[in-house]
Amino acid sequence: MSNPRRYIAKKERVDPTDLDMSEKVVFINRVAKVMKGGRRFHFTAIVVVGDMNGHVGAAMAKATEVPEAIRKAGTVARKHMISVPLTGTTIPHPLLVHFGAAQVLMKPAPPGTGLIAGGGVRAVLEMAGVKDVVAKSLGSSNPANAVKATILGLSKLRSADEILRRRREVSPEAAIG
Repeated sequence: MSNPRRYIAKKERVDPTDLDMSEKVVFINRVAKVMKGGRRFHFTAIVVVGDMNGHVGAAMAKATEVPEAIRKAGTVARKHMISVPLTGTTIPHPLLVHFGAAQVLMKPAPPGTGLIAGGGVRAVLEMAGVKDVVAKSLGSSNPANAVKATILGLSKLRSADEILRRRREVSPEAAIG
């Protein structure tokens, strides 16, 4: 782990070239720097990209113009795509994830429940293709940390088949019986 800012759990990244991507802007922030001649404005954009079929990425970028910040964030998000294991239209298991002061609680829900989440958490889950889930953002309401916590949680999800395969690798006598 050379980069201390990296927040995605160890998982293979996805190549976005052959995917039909859509993007959603979660948050735009204007920052003013006071200079000798007046204020200089810069913009920060948080963008989530995904194919709504199990692949999602998120990023934040800064620029002097809003469209440029959105474009840069979209490009970085496409480079950091992850694959999300889905069980039908929901997530395989519940989890509570921390990132900074933000906490995100995600629970699987039966079909027809819909996506019950708010803010950045909703945007990430929509772009990932999750249709039925109950999520709650706890702690900090900072959209950047909520998005990062949701991405971290989705990267930690494991399907039942994957867990069973890993357990069989550890305990070969369990596979016999």
